[in-house]
Amino acid sequence: MFATPAFAQTTAGAAPGIAGLPEPFGSLLFFVPLFVLFYFLMIRPQQQRMKAHQAMVSGVKRNDTVVLNSGVIGKVVRVEDKEIGLEIAQGVSVKVVKAMIAEVRTRGEPAAAANDAKV
Repeated sequence: MFATPAFAQTTAGAAPGIAGLPEPFGSLLFFVPLFVLFYFLMIRPQQQRMKAHQAMVSGVKRNDTVVLNSGVIGKVVRVEDKEIGLEIAQGVSVKVVKAMIAEVRTRGEPAAAANDAKV
C-alpha cells in the first residue's frame, strides 16, 4: 500500500538539463570549466614556484648567504647532495636540509675565480 504512490510518479515529463542534454551531462559541463579555472589559478602557479625554488636550491654554492624558512641567516660553508653546512655565527656551523632554504641573499664567487684573485 505504501509503495503504490511511488510507482505512480514518473520522470517522463521531466525537463531536460542544460541545452537539451540529460541531467548528468549538464552538471558535468558545470565542473569542467571550474576545474580548468582552478588549474590555471592554483595548480599551475604553484608548480612554477616549486620549479623556481628547486632551481634556486640546486644553484646554492659555497660562500652564498641564505635565509632559511625559520628566519636564520647564514653563510654556506659546505654543500652536499641534500644538506648544506651553514655558518650562522663565528665558529658556529649547523647542518641544514637544502629544501629549507627560502632565499639566497648574496651569491658567493665561483671557486675558480676566488683562487685566481688570491694569486
